[in-house]
Amino acid sequence: MTTVRILGVGTAAPGLRVPVAAINSAWDRRSGRGQVGVCGADEDSLTLAWDAATAAVRAAGLDPSEVAGLWWGTSTPPFADGPSHAVLANAIGTGPLGTLTSGSTHAGVDALLAASDAVAAGRVEVALVVASDALRPGPGTGFETRAGAGAAAFVLAASNGHGGIGSAWTRSKPLLDRYRGSGELDQRDLYDGRLFREEIFLPLVGAVVDDARTPGPSSWSVPDPDGRLGAAIARRTDAGEPASQAVYSAIGDTGAAAALFGAIGAFAHSGRVVAVGYGGGRATAIEFAIDAAVPGASDFAATLANGREVSYHKGLRVRGQMVPGGETIPMGVPPESALFARGAEEMLQLLGARCDDCGTINTPPSVHPHCIACGGPKLEAVQLARSGTVHTFVVNYTMPAPFEAPLPIAVVDLDDGARVMLQVDDDGDQLEIGRRVDLVLRKYAHERGVPVYGYKARPRRAPVGA
Repeated sequence: MTTVRILGVGTAAPGLRVPVAAINSAWDRRSGRGQVGVCGADEDSLTLAWDAATAAVRAAGLDPSEVAGLWWGTSTPPFADGPSHAVLANAIGTGPLGTLTSGSTHAGVDALLAASDAVAAGRVEVALVVASDALRPGPGTGFETRAGAGAAAFVLAASNGHGGIGSAWTRSKPLLDRYRGSGELDQRDLYDGRLFREEIFLPLVGAVVDDARTPGPSSWSVPDPDGRLGAAIARRTDAGEPASQAVYSAIGDTGAAAALFGAIGAFAHSGRVVAVGYGGGRATAIEFAIDAAVPGASDFAATLANGREVSYHKGLRVRGQMVPGGETIPMGVPPESALFARGAEEMLQLLGARCDDCGTINTPPSVHPHCIACGGPKLEAVQLARSGTVHTFVVNYTMPAPFEAPLPIAVVDLDDGARVMLQVDDDGDQLEIGRRVDLVLRKYAHERGVPVYGYKARPRRAPVGA
């Protein structure tokens, strides 16, 4: 049987952090330690997946076009019934193969096993696996001080990797744990915490941990939905503090991404690592045999360290659990309109049109059937550069809902000569003419019940002492 190898990994965390103490204070509960990651207004499970996936492909030393397909696991796909997988695959630039697994926080492990099987069977040479989530706990529930957001990505191939995927053990128990009702967005609280611990979680997760204990792993990634159960499972492993503990302390429970995110924390060194995924009445332990440091694993700590602390009410607002009153300003064009249908690929793949006669790159192509410089009709679709320099900019300090002020907009001269106007992934403090920027996929709006994605310019930070 073919041993599936790991070529590179990537991780991503949301831009905001809410202190646990601030959440508990709002509900007159005792103060607590740590923080949870919260997605900003332009982030969600898909943008986190894009961040982690592009980092993993870059770490593997590949171009996205060399990846046959995308296997994506998330319990929070952005479209309830729509092109979640196609949007992400197009934005990354992979082939069309793969699948989207969902339905529970076990989805990330499901995606990894499905991709591994495809590589082992010879169906694809290179596969990209992404596990991501942006959990939304109900206000005042016990999950609120634990539920976070994040993403982890693996590039898999049949050879030349720095570690291999080994055995897997799965157990199931048809009992309800955390859940959302039909049509609900927020996670409900547990009916009985002790019942969940003694009759559901510990028997199920403990069984797969026991299956994977021999030979003894050098490191574990284990589930910890309430801040205490992870310690109980860790004691059962006899391996000390699990690698996943750093993730829970920094950004909370990352749902479908938790098992793989925690495992990456141990991929910087050789050894046997076991990741345990949990959710939806199932638990699975997967072993990894790491021969040498996996490219991309060294960025693990930096991913967790990034993030800006915000207040509890800010966290509720960006999650959509506290909304402004009064009139809002909808987009002029519905997401399912002809304009979006014609321009979807160029928006997600960041395409321009180069003139065969004068070489000018026209953006966006769907708006310019003829060259804006010479009027030539012969245009060729090309991918735009992903970085450039600020030509000019403006910062809007007064914006109607649902937009948030300040809203910076910049005209950017890309490195390939194209000029684009984009929103800026920043509050404007780092903007200046001549500032270098990178283009990143973000959520522009949530319109008529569906998300709309596009690219924003992220300013590069000035060197220390500059």
